[in-house]
Amino acid sequence: MNLKPMRVAISSYTASTALGHGIDSINKAITNRCSGLRHNDLDNCDLDTWIGRVESVESTSLPAHLDHLYSRNNQLTWLGLQQDGVLTDLDRLIDRVGAHRIGILMATSTSSIGRTEEAYARMDASGYMPRSHDQPEIHHLHSQGIFVARATGVTGPSLTISTACSSGAKVFASASRWIKYGLVDAVLVGGVDSLCLSVLYGFNSLELLSTQACRPFDQLRDGISIGEAAGFAILTSEDLTPDADFALLGYGESSDAYHMSHPHPQGKGAIMAIDKALKSSNLPPTAIDYINLHGTASKANDQVETYAVAQRFSTQTLASSTKGWTGHTLGTAGILEAIITMEAMKAGVAPGTLNCKTPDPEFEFPILMHNTETTIDCAMSNSFGFGGNNAVLIFGRINE
Repeated sequence: MNLKPMRVAISSYTASTALGHGIDSINKAITNRCSGLRHNDLDNCDLDTWIGRVESVESTSLPAHLDHLYSRNNQLTWLGLQQDGVLTDLDRLIDRVGAHRIGILMATSTSSIGRTEEAYARMDASGYMPRSHDQPEIHHLHSQGIFVARATGVTGPSLTISTACSSGAKVFASASRWIKYGLVDAVLVGGVDSLCLSVLYGFNSLELLSTQACRPFDQLRDGISIGEAAGFAILTSEDLTPDADFALLGYGESSDAYHMSHPHPQGKGAIMAIDKALKSSNLPPTAIDYINLHGTASKANDQVETYAVAQRFSTQTLASSTKGWTGHTLGTAGILEAIITMEAMKAGVAPGTLNCKTPDPEFEFPILMHNTETTIDCAMSNSFGFGGNNAVLIFGRINE
């Protein structure tokens, strides 16, 4: 079998977050060092915490033929899909290769579970959901995969990945394999997670929520801020979109299964994923100019990640977390931070870690504190999830 090369092009992308709708809102916020986090104002939620909430989700109307797939998560999905010309680019690709030669890979932690919460809350005395919530295609994890396929007209293979916080990075890895093996010519990858009570109260029960805007890598960090977001990118074989700016050079995945919610104390799985990403890209650690760290602002995760990075990279490598802007967007974090990483490469500015005032003196690796102008030819993005699910992506300029 003749396999296509690992390297795939990233022809377009978009993200909508607490910072606003589309890429421009992210760039402006990073330039101005202005966070999108705010004190929790989610309906029926009394937790004293900060969240990253996307504006206008509730007022977003779905196309009429998709009304039966209504959920707040799919509202956010549709809002995100309409930004930065991604749907237009996808339509052009459909015209060129056919809808059957394009795949869909979606990432999420909870999908439309918020709609399911509503259904249970509104059950009648006999235990029946209201008719408005009788939506068999909504009450499971593949809800948004179904929605995106029908919204876009793509008829190739469709899969939803849910591996906690590594989900949004793993869609890139799976898309690369699909293209490499000739299953499809292109893949629309995406990630959508929306705020809901299950997520917020679940993380609160683990004592992981901060009562302040999260402070990644700060010595006084005390937990995470949950955010919501929708991110999408189109990956193709490199010859199909030669004008693309960036390529996925490599990826690494691991599952150390050390603990359901706590990382391996020596970062075993994280280091394994980093090594695999470097090997698949055929790059030495010195080739990486910038690392977008997972950096959730929890005590254990930040400590372990700095240890893992220190095992492979010199202190000259710039590294930061961007969750101070958006919060931790769970299953969407991988694709959102991949997009932020590519925008940093395009602008030649590595974003300094927002809200970090004094880095923890116990760290073995320096954390970038301020936005720094620099040439970024190759960059890495880390995503480490519950259960030891880890994924690392490496991006490069298409003509490098």
